[in-house]
Amino acid sequence: MRSIPTLAACAFATALLAATLCLYAQNQAPETPAPAREIQGIPPRAAPSDYQSKGQAGNVTVAAEFLGHSIPTSQGTLTTEDYVVVEAALFGPPESHATLSPGDFSLRINKKKTPLPGEPYAVVFKSLKDPEWGPTAAEKAKSKTSVGGGGGAGDPPPTPPKMPFNLRRAMEQRVQKVAMAEGDRPLPQAGLLFFPYRGKEDHIQSVELDYNGAAGKATLALQ
Repeated sequence: MRSIPTLAACAFATALLAATLCLYAQNQAPETPAPAREIQGIPPRAAPSDYQSKGQAGNVTVAAEFLGHSIPTSQGTLTTEDYVVVEAALFGPPESHATLSPGDFSLRINKKKTPLPGEPYAVVFKSLKDPEWGPTAAEKAKSKTSVGGGGGAGDPPPTPPKMPFNLRRAMEQRVQKVAMAEGDRPLPQAGLLFFPYRGKEDHIQSVELDYNGAAGKATLALQ
């Protein structure tokens, strides 16, 4: 006849089982998701003098260049009709830092009293366009045939094809990568800034970039 297990033996078995289950749970736990894509900015140029204009804000040099409605990326240039773009960089003494934010910058076009505020990169997503992407040759031919096959002069133009979601998402990520980084950052730092403006570039006579941030204040004449 089997002997009844002692309380000590039962306790030991219970503890062993709990430890085994805990170890199994740890091994089966899902992997920690990768962190979201961080704004990377763009490599700063060799010196502030390599930019269109520069100015001093405390011990930080602010340099910038006006890019109009173009958004240069490593995979080609994108465009936006609703915003204008400035490539800006901050340089400082060795091992210096600065707190960055698009709200530290504003743009004054044609000497308007009210400057245009710097806005987060995501606001440009809705108006992004890729000049390299468009309807295929077959779609263009079909469009011409449909217009020539009975469309009148007053008919509306054919609806442009809609960019697939994966291509649009990739385009948005390209903008995210080149935007000016935010928060406390080691200098030098460079990136793109975005300002709301729907006007044509050839109507722009003057451009001034104002910086008003943790490092101080500076105004740069860009055009």
